[in-house]
Formats: sequence, structure tokens, C-alpha cells
Amino acid sequence: MTAAHGMVSQGTGQARASRYRRLGWWRDTTFLDDLRRNVRDRPRKLAIAGRRIAESRTDTLDYAELNQLTDRFAGALLALGVRRGDVVAVQLPNRWEMVPLMFACMRIGAVICPISPLCPKDELRHRLELTASRVCVTPALWEDSSPAAIATALSGEIASLEHVAVVDGPVPEGAVDFHAHFVDTSRTAAQQAELDGLELEADAPFVVLFTSGTTGESKGVLHSQNTVHAALRGYVDSFGLGDDLVAAVSTPLCHYSGFAQGILAAVMLGGTVAFQDARRNEALLDLVERYGATLLYGPPATVVGVTAAQRTEPRDISTLRHVVAGSAPVLERLVDEVDETLGARTHSLWGMSEIGPATMTRPEDAEGWAARSNGRPIDSVETRIDSCGTGDSSAEVGRLRVRGASLALDYYRRSDMYAAEFDPDGWFDTGDLACDDGRGGIRVLGRARDAVVRDGLVLPMSEIEAVIASHPRIGDAALVGLPGLPHDTVCAVVVPSGDGHPSLDDVRTHVREAGHDERFLPERLEVVPSLPKTLTGKVRKAQLRQRYART
Repeated sequence: MTAAHGMVSQGTGQARASRYRRLGWWRDTTFLDDLRRNVRDRPRKLAIAGRRIAESRTDTLDYAELNQLTDRFAGALLALGVRRGDVVAVQLPNRWEMVPLMFACMRIGAVICPISPLCPKDELRHRLELTASRVCVTPALWEDSSPAAIATALSGEIASLEHVAVVDGPVPEGAVDFHAHFVDTSRTAAQQAELDGLELEADAPFVVLFTSGTTGESKGVLHSQNTVHAALRGYVDSFGLGDDLVAAVSTPLCHYSGFAQGILAAVMLGGTVAFQDARRNEALLDLVERYGATLLYGPPATVVGVTAAQRTEPRDISTLRHVVAGSAPVLERLVDEVDETLGARTHSLWGMSEIGPATMTRPEDAEGWAARSNGRPIDSVETRIDSCGTGDSSAEVGRLRVRGASLALDYYRRSDMYAAEFDPDGWFDTGDLACDDGRGGIRVLGRARDAVVRDGLVLPMSEIEAVIASHPRIGDAALVGLPGLPHDTVCAVVVPSGDGHPSLDDVRTHVREAGHDERFLPERLEVVPSLPKTLTGKVRKAQLRQRYART
């Protein structure tokens, strides 16, 4: 038995592409065309504001400046030997340089591969080798690491990696000074003419976004501008966003949410996007106040921090209308807090790198609905829940499958792995468990591989984790099921928020008071200084199960 929502059957091949274009989900123009339209219509409008926390400064670019730097950076990439179809790895924090690099790659027909500056050496090697990246742009130093030194060392091991361009700081021998080559070097008219006719078409591959790799090798999700456009069209239309959008984005620009829902959505609409290179909630509020942000995007934990910062030191954030929370469940108390403290409406969003923002609650939904649902699918996406046969009479619980115009083209050089995730009718297996929310949407319960079933009921792992993490003496939490008889033991692994930590009884009481079934309460508590996580912030639960199953 299945429950499905969203658009009607897609069709296949060329008929599907034609239908997507007819409905406006795909188009013949590109994000570069959007940029040029903004240069024509609003050249001096602020396009991006990038806050550098440690240096207490904000770098800004208007649309005319962004366009000029796009062409300059495109010429710089050509001078390094980058050609159409080559991959350019960009391993930067949330800095302004990332944005013209995105458009410069489109300008010369290259594929961009955003990578976290905290990527460990072995994982960086995997990503650079898999994509055969020609150039890697990286910071000299970031937090406690030296990304430039790591990338430069790898350039001697990876035949395809010809250049490492270093931003801000000492440049290792053999590397390129980014600002000298990209920013300070002007190009002649003849050199600029070399750009003509190179830019990517709307259907061509243009970005590789790597998955978290919680259970093995991280996979490079390959998107075209049209697959991303389909997701962004649904995203902005769901909230009624226009050229007055000023988005404050807390997520990394190397992730789909920052890269697409942040930068590309703002440029598509002719709006403004503001971001910062480190997590500082009070600084995020400063961006909201300074630039008149209308939308704030981030995970629930960030939103909690933002509301706390606003209570401590109120700012004038009267422009804020939407707070969009993704990656984790939204609790009812957070919805109330956002309303009372930020004066905005909370929306819950579910998505993944393979399809982008796929479901979300809407402004027209009932008050507080974000705490009960991950929303309905956007127009270009449909969802289906394949029943697990759990006997849950309150909702159909099962594996969540999706299909639609925003699905990725492929896994980069891993086509067999991508094909294996589809059924014969084109439904992609998300790996998540979900239930029908009763109003045409879904509620995501957690990863299917992490599921724990009690008396035929699937524990809503993600929501209970969020409840536990909301305890005032807990900073982070994860639930895992440990094999045993007659059923798995539910173990809560928590990170204290300060000195000391709550007892197991305290945690159970906290979950019980949130209204959860007695059968869902944790039966074991483990306290750790930090949870093992991937580069995208997902908990490596397999490690936790392995660690505690033996004790």
C-alpha cells in the first residue's frame, strides 16, 4: 500500500523534459541570464553581503560588481587551463569569493564542486580524485587546519590537479596566490573575447554536491541548472518571494541550502543574500537588522540560538517575515518562540542534495503546522510513502520516495549507484521513513536504517532527538537502537551543554512531558563530549551503535 502526493505521472525522456519546460520548471535561460538581467535592471542593488566574523567586517558586492568579477574570474580560470567540462573544486568558508566563482564556472562551461574547508585529507583526496578536479581554490588557514598545505600536498599525488589557488594568507610553494591571479589581474579585450560561446546550457551538468557519507563513500550529486531551477522555483513560489527578498542564510555555501536556496535563489529573483563565515547567532541577527532581512534560513538549533540572542540583546528585525528551518524537526516551543521573539512565521522544510527543497509548510497553513509536518511537496515534486506494514493505525508509515523535475542528473562517475536507488517507475528512494501528515504532506521520522519498532510502531527518532536536545542541560543528542532481546534498547547519546548532565530519569521525563508514547522513551543514557559527525553535520550513528553495542 502506498500514499502519494504531488504532481501527476511524469512520463519519460523527451516528453518529460518538454512537460517540465511547458510548466516553467525547466527553462532555456540560465542563472547567468538572471545575473545579466539584474545588471540591466538593478546594477547598483546589493547582491551579497558576506560577514567575516574574526575581522569584524562585511564584504559586499552589487550586481554590477558581481558581474564584473564573474568575467574576471572566468578569464583567470581559463588562464589556469580550465576548459569546458573540467571540474573546479572550491574549498572555501562562506566568503564573497565563492559567489563570482560559481558564476565564472558557468561562464566558461566548467563544473563547480563546493567542498567544506574542514574536509579531512583522505576525504578531500577522494573528492578531488573522483571529480578529476583541474583547480582547487582553498583558504591558507581555517580554524585549526591548513587547507592550502593539504591541497598543495595532494596536488603532487593527484595527476589531474594542476593548480591550487590560495585565498588569504601564506601561499605554499607551487600554489597560486588567488587574489593576485583572480582579483588584481585585469584581462585584455582579446582575453575576455575568449569567453564567448563557452557558457553552460541550462541542461548541462554544472555542480557536484557531495553527500555526507554516513555509511560509506560520499557520493557526488550532479545537477544541471534546470534541476536546481525546478527546486528553487517551487521554493520561492511556496513563500511568495520576489525581488524584495533579503535572505539571511546560516548554512554553508558548500551545501545545497546555501549554494542554491541562498545564492542562486536571490540572484534568480533579483534579491539580496547575506551570510557569515562562522556560526555566531548574534552576528546573524546583526545581518538581519542591517540589511532588512525578510527571510532567515537555518537548522532548528541555529534558530533556537537566534531567538536566545534576540532576547538577550534585542535588534530591530521588524522586516523579518519567514523563518525556514530544515535538516531537523521543528518543535512547537520553537514555533511559539519565533513568533513571540522574532515576530515571524516558522516554516518546516525537508529536502536532500539529490532533489533540493522538496516539501515545506506554507504561509496559508494553520498556525503551528511546522511543528507537526514537513509540509506538502512543491509543484515540481511528488512524494510517495511505501507502507512498512507496521500496523500503525494513526498514519501510514513507510519509506519515502520522490520523483520530479528537481531530481539530480546522476551521481558523478557512480551511475550504477544512482540507478540502484530508483524503481521501474522512476521513484527515488530517499532512505527516510515518513508518515502522511493528513493534509497532503509528510512528516519525516528519521532514516530507515536507524529505525526502531515497538509493538508495530516506528519510533519518531528525529523528533525525539530534537526533544532531548532541547533539554536545558543538553547541547546535542542522538538516539540509536542497540540490538537485543526481545527488542532493541533505545540509547540516548547526549552532549552536555555545560557542567554536569541530566540523569536518564530526567531525560525520560522530558520526553514524556513532550507528549511521546511511553514505549518511545530511551532506556539507556550515554554522555559524550561530542557526537561523531560528517562534514554536513549528520551523526554517524553506525559508529555509535558499534561503540555501545559491546558495552
